[in-house]
Amino acid sequence: MIRAAAPADVPAIHAMIRELAEYERALEHARATESQLHEALFGAHPAVFALIAEDATESEPVGFALWFRNFSTWTGTHGVYLEDLYVRPAARGAGHGRALLSALAGICVERGYERFEWWVLDWNDPSIGFYRSLGAEPMEEWTVFRMSGGPLRTLASVNAA
Repeated sequence: MIRAAAPADVPAIHAMIRELAEYERALEHARATESQLHEALFGAHPAVFALIAEDATESEPVGFALWFRNFSTWTGTHGVYLEDLYVRPAARGAGHGRALLSALAGICVERGYERFEWWVLDWNDPSIGFYRSLGAEPMEEWTVFRMSGGPLRTLASVNAA
C-alpha cells in the first residue's frame, strides 16, 4: 500500500535515508536530522513531500519516495523531481518501488505535470535496469553540476559587497 507520509513517519524516513546513503557509499554526507525532515515535510511551508510504502506483514514502512515540484520553462508546467526512492532490502521484489513510482506518475498526470525526473548513480545497474524497464530514459546529453561548501560561499560573496 502507498500512502502520504505522516509526521509519525519521520523517524522511519530518516532511518531509510541513512540506509540509502550507506548503500550509495556516502553515509558521511547524510547529515539531515529528524527535526530538519519534519520541518521540510510538515512545517508551515513544506518544501518536500513523501510517500510511504507499507507491507501488510511489517509494523513500519518498508520504503519511501521523497519528492518536490520543479518547473520547466520549456513546457510551462511543473513536474516532479524524485529526490530519493528507497525500498528496504528485505521488501525488494514485492512491487513497492514500482508502486511508489506509479503513485508519483499518477500525481504528474492528475496535476498536468509533464515531467517526472530523478538521478541515479552510474554504477547502480539494478536500479538503472529497473527504471529502463518502466520506460524511463537516461538524459545522456546532460551533465549534473553541484556547488556547495567553500565555492558556494565564495560565489555568494561576489555580489554581497
